[in-house]
Amino acid sequence: MLIKKRLFIGFMLVSLFSVVLLAMLGWYVVNNSEYASQILIGLLGSGFLVVVGLIAVGLAGMIFSLWREKAIPAVYRWTRMAINMLFPLALVNARIFGISPDRLRSSFIEVSNQLVITRHVKVAPGKVLVLVPHCLQRTACRHKITLDINNCTNCGRCPVTGLRKLADRYRVKMAVVSGGTLARKVVKESNAQAVVAVACERDLTSGIQDMAGVPVLGILNDRPEGPCCNTLVNMDRVERAIRYFLYRENSDQEFPGEKAFSRGRRLEVY
Repeated sequence: MLIKKRLFIGFMLVSLFSVVLLAMLGWYVVNNSEYASQILIGLLGSGFLVVVGLIAVGLAGMIFSLWREKAIPAVYRWTRMAINMLFPLALVNARIFGISPDRLRSSFIEVSNQLVITRHVKVAPGKVLVLVPHCLQRTACRHKITLDINNCTNCGRCPVTGLRKLADRYRVKMAVVSGGTLARKVVKESNAQAVVAVACERDLTSGIQDMAGVPVLGILNDRPEGPCCNTLVNMDRVERAIRYFLYRENSDQEFPGEKAFSRGRRLEVY
């Protein structure tokens, strides 16, 4: 199912409008209280206007980047601040309008992917990390690959075999993790400069937000047997995400077909 970017953008704007309305209501109540300090009200009002202004700048920069397909580094900080502050409220608003949280998270992941693509990130293969969840491994498998990916016997019964082949082919790092805490640890210890992450909506959303300093292309897993059980992933999307980040070592030449990704209107890794 195709999730439109405008779903996330729309609820972020609704959330900003909700914050402004609530602040205006609070200001009205406090301002009409006989015990209110006009100086305190003025300071709080000024501070609120500054924060709202920065959030608005961050959202405007995000929308402009998506529209013009051009990165605006000057507003990265404010865009992250806007997402961190408004996204929880956006999830609440989505429930009110009958939109599932995972659908909104999916839209956020697509927006995040497109923002990364506008930055035209290129790094060496050894600085790319493919991060995948342990639920891709067959539940009946006796080999503990979250401790060491080399414990995998490449039996081909789960997607891990194919992912290892991709990692070996492009000489990128790969890790299997069991949760967000371990994922953050692996990213830090690997000194990754770019991450291709596979997970469900909730884990991808939190992971992208936690790794604000590292560009992440997120790919949703498939769950034919339900969440956290024998999940699958589209290998073609993983490969395209890896190729997006790579360049040939000691050469300015890109992998065949990479220019098409760079110039394309959209990279379908989602």
